[in-house]
Amino acid sequence: MKKTTKFLIFLTICLALIMPVFSLAAGGLVPCDGVDCDFKAFMTLINKVINFIFVYMALPIAAIMFAFAGFLMVSSGGSTESRTKAKNIFTNAVIGLVLATAAWLIIKTILIIAGYKDIGTFFK
Repeated sequence: MKKTTKFLIFLTICLALIMPVFSLAAGGLVPCDGVDCDFKAFMTLINKVINFIFVYMALPIAAIMFAFAGFLMVSSGGSTESRTKAKNIFTNAVIGLVLATAAWLIIKTILIIAGYKDIGTFFK
């Protein structure tokens, strides 16, 4: 494949993943109207963005990678090269998910230390 085609495919996938941000913004991403913005509104914004990135981007991408690696594993037909590739994808997906979870925990800890008490859970 040409570099241009690969870039366009990558760009299309990225735009498809980022498009829900705009619908989330229309539903109240920014919790204040510009007049009464305070520290709590800023922390709420950070909390919403981090939750969105983790729940609506990192988890689905990890699930897609697990499904793709499982498909490669099942359809390897005894090929050690294909099986090794599938195991590497599984390993990288797990590492990415662990890193995303660690980043989420670090941000949540920083928010709590900064004084934001309405952390809650992912699913509100």
